[in-house]
Amino acid sequence: MSKYRLQAVVFVLVAFMLGCNEFMVVGILSDIASHLHVSIAAIGYLVTIFAMVYAVSTPFITILTSKYNRYKTMLVLIIIFLIGNTLSGLATNYWSMLVSRVVTAAVAGSIISLIMTFTTVVAPREKRANLVSWVSAGFSIAAVIGIPIGTTISTNYGWRYAFYAVSVITVIIFFLLIWLLPKHVKQVQGSIKGQLSLLKDRRIYLAVILVLFTAASMYGYYTYIRPLLTTTLGFSNASLNILLFVIGFMSIVSTRWSGRIADHGGLRVIPKYYVVNTIFLVFLPLALSTKATGLTLLLMISLIVTIFNTPVQIHFLNVAERDYPQSLVLASSLYSIFFNFGISLGSATSSVLVGTVGLRNISLGSAVYAVISLSLIIALNRAIKAKKQASKSYQPE
Repeated sequence: MSKYRLQAVVFVLVAFMLGCNEFMVVGILSDIASHLHVSIAAIGYLVTIFAMVYAVSTPFITILTSKYNRYKTMLVLIIIFLIGNTLSGLATNYWSMLVSRVVTAAVAGSIISLIMTFTTVVAPREKRANLVSWVSAGFSIAAVIGIPIGTTISTNYGWRYAFYAVSVITVIIFFLLIWLLPKHVKQVQGSIKGQLSLLKDRRIYLAVILVLFTAASMYGYYTYIRPLLTTTLGFSNASLNILLFVIGFMSIVSTRWSGRIADHGGLRVIPKYYVVNTIFLVFLPLALSTKATGLTLLLMISLIVTIFNTPVQIHFLNVAERDYPQSLVLASSLYSIFFNFGISLGSATSSVLVGTVGLRNISLGSAVYAVISLSLIIALNRAIKAKKQASKSYQPE
C-alpha cells in the first residue's frame, strides 16, 4: 500500500475517532445517567454543550496555534484529546464528566481542521475531493457503527469501557500520525487580523451561512428521528436500530456522492438538489401517513441533505489556498464550526415546533431553512462567477 493510501486511511480513522467520541454519548445516555445519579436530561445537555464548545473554541484555538509547526500541533492536540476522553471514562460525578467533555470538544474541531489542511498537502489536486469526502464519511461511519458498538460495550462491560475503547484507538492513531504525517509543510504566518480577513470575502461568508442553514434544515427533523420512526410511523423499538443503521448508511452514500459532485460541477450543480430537498420536506408530513411512504421519503432526504458537504469544503480550501494562504487552517475549520451552530439552531427550532404544530409537521421548519439555503447557494455561485470574471478582466501592467 502506498504512503498516500496509508495517510488517507489514517485521516479517515481520525474522523472516525472524533465521531465516536462525539456521537457515542447518545447511545449510552441512560447508562451514564444511572451511574452518575443524574437525570437523562442532564446528561443530554452534555451533547448540546459539546456542540457549542466545539463551535466556539475551534476558531480561537485554530488561530492561536497557526504560528506553530502543524505536525507538532496535531500531536499535542491528539494528546489533549486523549486526556479528555480518558477522563470521561474515569468520571465519578456529573461535573467531572462535564469538564472532560469540554476538554475534548475544545480540541476536536482543531484536530479535524488540521486533518483537512493536511489533505491539501498529501493529496494530488485531482484526488483532493475524494479524500475530503472520505474524511467526512469517517464521521458518518462513526454514527452508523460507533454508536451501536459503544452501546454494546456499555451494555456488556460498562459505559466507561466505551470511552476506554476510543482512548485505545486514539493511542494507535497517535503513533500512526507520528509515522505518516508530513513533519514540515509550507505554511504562511499571519496576524489574527490577517487570518480573519478571510471572513470578509463574499464567497466565504455566504458559504458559512449556507452551511449553518443547511445543518439547521437537517437537524430540524433529524433531532426527532427516533420518535418520527416509532411514534409517528409506528415502527417497533426492536426494529429501530436497523432503521437508524439504514438511514446512517444513506448519509455515508450521500457523503461519498458529494465527493463525485465536487469533481464534476461542484457548487454549480448543487441548487437542483436543494430544490428537490425542499419539495421532499414540504411533503414529508403527508408521507408520514404510512410506513412505506414515510420511511422512503426519510431515506431520500438523508441521501440528499449532505450532498453539499465536499463541494463546500473544497471551496473553502481552494479560496484560502489562492487568496488567503495565511488563513488555510481557519478556512478548513469553517465547515465544522458553522455546521455545529446549525445543529443547535435546527434542534432548537424542532423543539419549538413539536409543541406548536406537532411532531408530524416539524419538517416544515426544515423546509423554510432549505429555501433559505437554496437562495444562499444561488447567491454564492453568482459571487464565485463575479470573482472569476473580475480576475479575467484584470490585466496587470
